[in-house]
Amino acid sequence: MTHNVAILGASGYTGAELVRLIATHPSLNIVGLSGNSKAGMAMADVFPHLRHLDLPRLTTIEEMSFDDVEIVFCGLPHATSQKVIAGLPDHVRIVDMSADFRLRDPAEYEKWYGKPHSAPELQKTAVYGLTEFYRDQIKDARLVAGTGCNAATGQYALRPLIAAGVIDLDHIIMDLKAAVSGAGRALKENLLHAELSEGAHAYAVGGTHRHLGEFDQEFSLIAGRPVHVQLTPHLIPANRGILMTNYVQGDPAAIYDTLVAAYAAEPFIEVLPMGQHPSIKHIRASNFCHIGVVADRVPGRAIVIAALDNLTKGSSGQALQNANLMLDLPETEGLMLAPVFP
Repeated sequence: MTHNVAILGASGYTGAELVRLIATHPSLNIVGLSGNSKAGMAMADVFPHLRHLDLPRLTTIEEMSFDDVEIVFCGLPHATSQKVIAGLPDHVRIVDMSADFRLRDPAEYEKWYGKPHSAPELQKTAVYGLTEFYRDQIKDARLVAGTGCNAATGQYALRPLIAAGVIDLDHIIMDLKAAVSGAGRALKENLLHAELSEGAHAYAVGGTHRHLGEFDQEFSLIAGRPVHVQLTPHLIPANRGILMTNYVQGDPAAIYDTLVAAYAAEPFIEVLPMGQHPSIKHIRASNFCHIGVVADRVPGRAIVIAALDNLTKGSSGQALQNANLMLDLPETEGLMLAPVFP
């Protein structure tokens, strides 16, 4: 059986990544692509690497018909998604890749994004889209809120450790290295090649990164008490990939064993042998997340490192994994592509 899907915001990086993945999916058929700023254009003209595919032309959202659509993937900018999704027909199910429905508390959304949520009733119904931890809820959800790519990376490394009580919750330091595609496709001066190449810099220093709202929400929920991690993100001159280095206090062997047990049955999460650490080179353009544990020279301290591709496992691949669950398809369908190397 073939399921018809539409992608809103298909002219952005996450939209193009979804098209690339769905092109190999045996059960999904793309019947609609929106890209308001590129409306009327062929995807081959916007993304020449997709010219081999037979795809609908880009339209505005208003011109799109949802009559035969089962799943809508929403790759629109933050604050735009909530307004558009609120107006979609009741019969469609939605996987949103923006930040608009990730935070359950409207007050927390306003705190981190600087404006009230325009669809708070819809926000209450959204299921958080970290697939490995919310499978049962995702299967029956109408609206799934994809996680932040940085938030997903840190959670894969730390959620099992918090749940098992094997690390000190008051001493978690997260060092993030993020590639430039995580900032989207819009033209920005600080993302020009001459501004970014041959360097790296910290940003959102001191606790202002918006994905901290997701860490606060999820880690505190697991622990049953407030957990506030320390996070410093850095922008690196790479196209895609996230490397999250987490400094924690706890027994390294117990930390390693906890992660191995937590992910033993997970097809996309690979815990490396003790002492090995991952690289963004080894998960590029794939739906895999690699996690490594290294004992610190000081007893009782460990370094937990996670790597994933921000456009795939951190966004579009995660969205497709969730859609598979929603459509009662094999969770891995269309997602077992090997990483691209070198």
